[in-house]
Amino acid sequence: MPLSKIEFQAGINKEATDYSAQGGWVDGNLVRFRKARVEKVGGWQQLGQNYFLGLSRALHSWISLGGTRFLGVGTTWKYYIEEGDAYNDITPIRLVTSAGDVTFSASNGSSTITITDTAHGAVTNDFVTFSGAASLGGLITAGVLNQEYQILLVTDANTYTITAKDTSGNTVTANASDSGYDLSSTVGTYQINVGLDTYVTSTGWGIGTWGNGAYGSANAISSVNQLRLWTHDNFGENLIINPRGAGIYRWVENNGVTVEAKELATVSGANQVPTVGLQVITSETDRHLVVLGCDPVSGSTRTGVIDPMLVAFSDSENDLEFEPLPTNSAGDVRLSSGSFIVGGLKSRQEILIWTDTSLYSMNFIGPPLTFAVNLVNEGAGLIGPKAAVNAPSGVFFASKTGFYIYTGAVKKLPCSVQEYVFEDLDLGQAFKCHMGLNSEFGEMWFFYPSKEDGTGEISRYVIYNYEENTWSIGSLVRYSWLDAGIEDLPLSGAQSSGQSLVFEHETGYNDNNGPMTNVFVESGDTAIGDGENFSFVKQIIPDVAFFSDGSSSNTPAMNIVLKRRDYPGQDLTTDSTTQVTGTSTYNNVRSRARQLVFRFESDDDDTANNQLGYKWRLGSTRIDIQPSGRRS
Repeated sequence: MPLSKIEFQAGINKEATDYSAQGGWVDGNLVRFRKARVEKVGGWQQLGQNYFLGLSRALHSWISLGGTRFLGVGTTWKYYIEEGDAYNDITPIRLVTSAGDVTFSASNGSSTITITDTAHGAVTNDFVTFSGAASLGGLITAGVLNQEYQILLVTDANTYTITAKDTSGNTVTANASDSGYDLSSTVGTYQINVGLDTYVTSTGWGIGTWGNGAYGSANAISSVNQLRLWTHDNFGENLIINPRGAGIYRWVENNGVTVEAKELATVSGANQVPTVGLQVITSETDRHLVVLGCDPVSGSTRTGVIDPMLVAFSDSENDLEFEPLPTNSAGDVRLSSGSFIVGGLKSRQEILIWTDTSLYSMNFIGPPLTFAVNLVNEGAGLIGPKAAVNAPSGVFFASKTGFYIYTGAVKKLPCSVQEYVFEDLDLGQAFKCHMGLNSEFGEMWFFYPSKEDGTGEISRYVIYNYEENTWSIGSLVRYSWLDAGIEDLPLSGAQSSGQSLVFEHETGYNDNNGPMTNVFVESGDTAIGDGENFSFVKQIIPDVAFFSDGSSSNTPAMNIVLKRRDYPGQDLTTDSTTQVTGTSTYNNVRSRARQLVFRFESDDDDTANNQLGYKWRLGSTRIDIQPSGRRS
């Protein structure tokens, strides 16, 4: 019997049953579809040799007028600017105490130090740096005390604890001589409060970190009861940053990367600048600083309490002037559709603003109104503040009900994995969802926390190829994403061996110098005709192209796994697993069933090959298949 060519429709289809998906793919991991063919995705490599604290929730890249490239990294705990392979901590300062306000207490045999500082305002996991402290008399020396600490536990409004460490980070235990107190010279410098690393849906009793708020009290939107998410944008060479629900800060490029960002409302010349907000955006051509979800003005000052539907904008070319005057273009507008602003995105000649239920378009029209804000759509809000991206074909975004595209109007994207994704998506942590472009391949990537995985963190992704209209899925932990542009390659925030890192993607074919494992694609059920007869397969002629990045001398290889079942409701049985290399000609197999499934996968068990330094792309595999009667 002549050979039969096995051709599968591009893209993963999870909306059909395995049997009705004949001729297509039903599952995969770390693969993409390009030119109608399936291939392994590109690899990733750690950017530089350094790491930072906290999970990276936001990335932003820009170049100064002097040609210096900067990368902003907003984490769950801090904000960094990466320059020249160094992560520089520019997290704003909340409080600097007077000398002597901070005192220490140590106990013999314990590494826990109790700090007393009246009305310190700190929460657990906050960062504080001590200076001017003297030795407590024993092993808790001045060198031990005079450094940055992360607060171990807030005991009450006046006390908290830290774990003593030396300058290398090793724990130090007090001895019997550590009984002295320095009551005159110690200064505590507190960074702004950290937010939460877990999203909470309300602000009453039982919410937030221990010691955050009074029992049974409801809290207004603030930094300490919000998932720590950062937004950032440039205003000229300076960087405006905003932790969601907290203050608005400016980092001045001329001051250098060793100087922290300063609260914008406290800068000399500031007038009615919002003191808190949900997001900051700089409008492109007209150069207004726009604050989404900010505190309103009462009298001549801001209230400090967020109105989650209020949008304020500065005067053109002046991020310090927010008071509407006849001589400027500052102002504000309050949205009406929805209950709070989720996020915003700069698009073509407009700023898009999503609430929890609706989408608005904000367009610069000039004086006297400055901006026109129009309701575009009701019923398709944004699932999370970072769940939208601006692509060449339009703006893609995710709501709680599916994927959408905005091209002047909103349309729902037909999606062959929608039910699979949104049934699995952990809505309780949906604010962690984020979307990014991989424009070299015409792809939109959507990362989400999976209920099935149960981690409460990002663990899975969806890829939509908007040039070829295909979908794929997989597992990958990425907390943030930034497309190539200013950066040569796409960047992501992730962890490796417990360290928080930035990774470059689409470089080589490895997982940070290690093998990229569990790469596979699996077909739907294949049958001859209507499946009435059994099929017998005795030979597979693979068509696989291998590509090397030159990092390994190993021989590239992959596996073809043949599975079978007789009826749609049966479990699959693996009949054969055959290795394929670049020189493979044919593989003899023996499999008989009504329904056959083909799985192409990385050869994870081949330790000699070890999966390093190559990718594979599938062509048109042929098989020797023939009818084999109706009897089992």
